Amino acid sequence: MAKNTSSSKGNTRHVVPHPDGWANKKGGAERASSVHSTKKEAEAAAREQSKREGTELFVHGKNGQIQRKDSHGNDPKDIKG
Repeated sequence: MAKNTSSSKGNTRHVVPHPDGWANKKGGAERASSVHSTKKEAEAAAREQSKREGTELFVHGKNGQIQRKDSHGNDPKDIKG
């Protein structure tokens, strides 16, 4: 399973390689929420769920490394700049 960089594992969603294509997984979960034939489909499903849950989305590459992150909640409200 891919490493989770967040201290609250349940507050993240990950797109990771899967034997059957690409998986949409909740952080800390062993089983995938959904499995898709393309990374694009898995990312769309994960993004929709992440927005609903207000979680951070991590998109991993084939090697398991994080390629990009996107936050859909839990952002600090008082950001200056």
